[in-house]
Amino acid sequence: MIDMIRANLELFVAYMNNGGLTMWVLFFLNLLLWYGLGHRRLILKRGTFHNVRRLVEMHAKQGGKRKPKGLLEYAVVDALQAARESGALGKKPRAYITDALSPYLSGIKRYSVLVKSIVVIAPLIGLLGTVSGMIETFEALRTSAMFAQGASISGGISKALFTTELGLVVAVPGLIIGRVLDRKENRFVLEFDQLTEIISTKEFQNEV
Repeated sequence: MIDMIRANLELFVAYMNNGGLTMWVLFFLNLLLWYGLGHRRLILKRGTFHNVRRLVEMHAKQGGKRKPKGLLEYAVVDALQAARESGALGKKPRAYITDALSPYLSGIKRYSVLVKSIVVIAPLIGLLGTVSGMIETFEALRTSAMFAQGASISGGISKALFTTELGLVVAVPGLIIGRVLDRKENRFVLEFDQLTEIISTKEFQNEV
């Protein structure tokens, strides 16, 4: 088992070294990308099928007895608490609710810029590696070093294209999954706005 792992690791290192330093940069970016995507996936769990108004009514009636499930319900609980605090102070609730929801707005945007940046940068770095590899290949042809080593032109070009391949492998899944998560983020933003409007109404304040 250990020998198999060692052999696979050696194959992996050899494959990465074929593309040079650029391959390792892309590998590191890939790790960062999936860390960011995984974090966003965990944060953006809605946790319920109920709409915002229904959740507000449920938590307002149960007075904190219902255990929150997912990000939206936690936001509802904090928004209701903020509304009660503003009512006790005789203040308008909107500013208190906005302050209570600001950490949630920051949380759902976390690593969004990182993911988008890597999706854009990865293909460019892959292309840079390919250009560098092609320059080295034609430089070797000019000096006849490749013929002396018995290597073919196609072999040198294929090695140069490894980086472009890896750059696309990094970027395409990140682009697709990132778009799905961005749609969830936008939905949360709209629901937080709806949550603020519902709790801020005079009719609801009378109920609370």
